[in-house]
Amino acid sequence: MADRYRPTSAVQRTREGNPSKKAIKEGVVIPRAILAEPDWSEVFRSSLDPAVESANERCRKVASAEWRRVVPVLEFAAGIGEVDHATVKDLCVCVARIDQAERDLSERGLMVTAERGTVKNGAATIAAQYRTQLARYIRELGLSPSARTAITAPDPEDDDSDIWD
Repeated sequence: MADRYRPTSAVQRTREGNPSKKAIKEGVVIPRAILAEPDWSEVFRSSLDPAVESANERCRKVASAEWRRVVPVLEFAAGIGEVDHATVKDLCVCVARIDQAERDLSERGLMVTAERGTVKNGAATIAAQYRTQLARYIRELGLSPSARTAITAPDPEDDDSDIWD
């Protein structure tokens, strides 16, 4: 089902025969860039608490692994640029935090004992919120099969041209 608030891509409108007959805009073209991996120790800072430090260390590893998995695909398929750095970084943070929440759910369970009795583990809510955000990033960056249909790969011959000249 299409998102009625999000405009359809030029490729999709062409494929559908441009039913509205409006002029098709190709979209903004940004200069391609090779993104440098962020310093994850700045995002997941060190802590004196051993439990927090071990969780942050794992988050650093998970975020780094996600960066190394996703960025080469995006550089090749979507032609991402430096302007996309924060979005990709946030996607990796979401993946790391989901991993952290899921580990807490595995260790403590869905229900935990609190001062008011047995309650839902807060990590379940946190994981759900991060998953909602992750789904947005996946759609925006074209990382799902349905989102990839809306992205056109950049022409490999155009690597020499600079749009800002």
